[in-house]
Amino acid sequence: MERPELLSCRDVSLGYDGQNVLTHLNLTIRAGDYLCVVGDNGSGKSTLLRGLLGLLPPQSGEIWRAPELRRGAIGYLPQQTRAQRDFPATVYEVVLSGCLNQKGTRFFYSAAQKSAALMNMGKLGVLELKDESYRSLSGGQQQRVLLARALCAAGRLLILDEPITGLDPAAAQDLYKTLSYLNEKEGMAVVMVTHDLGPALRQARTVLHIGRGGFFYGTAADYLASPQGRRFREVEP
Repeated sequence: MERPELLSCRDVSLGYDGQNVLTHLNLTIRAGDYLCVVGDNGSGKSTLLRGLLGLLPPQSGEIWRAPELRRGAIGYLPQQTRAQRDFPATVYEVVLSGCLNQKGTRFFYSAAQKSAALMNMGKLGVLELKDESYRSLSGGQQQRVLLARALCAAGRLLILDEPITGLDPAAAQDLYKTLSYLNEKEGMAVVMVTHDLGPALRQARTVLHIGRGGFFYGTAADYLASPQGRRFREVEP
């Protein structure tokens, strides 16, 4: 049985001020997908994420979203700036802020939203840190907190922009394991922009390579056999 579509780019061109950055992109994300987006710096990966999140309208073509995603139910983990790493709030406050889109005009968070924040902190192994200052955490702990925050917003789709940047190898491996669990056990679709190709390709079901000469879109195995992916194939010892 075919998994339902969550998001689809149909002959989409994206850019700024009338100048195209990406052109004629066709892409479908289904429930439970794990897509890695790769490519050189400046190739348009961040532009694509802005389009998927609804922050940048297509210059042509259509980006279709399932009804639940149209209500903002996409969990997003952006790259952190230095100022964001020093954000003066507790872990609980940071995670709970992921429910902002669901809050509407209410002044206070609901009991269900507070319960969801605690549940997602437990799922990500940071519940015992809930009263700690976010700025005092390690890089790996901060990424777990931000992932818990993203889960509060997410219905069925997580979008991550270079999530292991600045993490040590052990913390990066831990984050990959968490994403694999969320994808395989909880059915969360994952779209991840990354330069960390070796581990990412072991996780991904599909790969989108954005290059100056066009796109590759297919399975991880086909990508490694393609002209775009052959140079990233890991050398076996």
